[in-house]
Amino acid sequence: MEPRTAVIIPTLNEADSIGAVVSELPRELIHRIIVADGGSTDATAARATAAGAEFLSAGRGYGRACLVGAQAAADAELLVFMDGDGADDPQAIGALLAPLKSGEQDFVLGSRVRGNPAAGSLGHHQRWAGSALGLAMRLLYGVDYTDMCALRAIRRDRLLNLGMTEMTYGWNLEMQMRAARAGLRILEIPVNNRPRIGGESKVAGSLKGSVRAGARILRTFGRLMLAAPPEQHS
Repeated sequence: MEPRTAVIIPTLNEADSIGAVVSELPRELIHRIIVADGGSTDATAARATAAGAEFLSAGRGYGRACLVGAQAAADAELLVFMDGDGADDPQAIGALLAPLKSGEQDFVLGSRVRGNPAAGSLGHHQRWAGSALGLAMRLLYGVDYTDMCALRAIRRDRLLNLGMTEMTYGWNLEMQMRAARAGLRILEIPVNNRPRIGGESKVAGSLKGSVRAGARILRTFGRLMLAAPPEQHS
């Protein structure tokens, strides 16, 4: 029997894109689509539900939306996370899920750097951050990461056992660090990336947003690095 799979999509004012994102998902691979919203004031809710998704009011914060969505998917064994702006390629979901379904991996994440990002879809600062933090995590934990792409899949029980606490844009980094420290079987695969469908990025759409998100990610890294000594690797 196929393991039940839920797709979790955190949103904040994604009315321009969420309908298309939900409609494009490969329904033969997933059982639930949960849009976990951080307080949208536009038509995100109406367009998400019209496209066939469940809509949850999760409260403010990217990480909080991801966690609330994961908790709500109590009947799922596997979780896929992706953004609601249309940049993530849903055709990669099958490749993300395959190593989990076979029992070979616990956590599979996409790398836009290793894939073929469309022109203008991946900023230089995003490449630099992925490379720099990837190198730091390789030194700490011996795990090779090249990106902090939102598109990722994980066994639900493994995620809930990580003890995630970061409720903002540091969520993706925290997941990668905690998964590495916990000794999960981790695989990074190439994925394509596209320009967002509409609206403005909450992170890269303004200097203020980029600085705030960058500061949060660095604080998350520092906090987790100091929380416990690195795992020992043979």
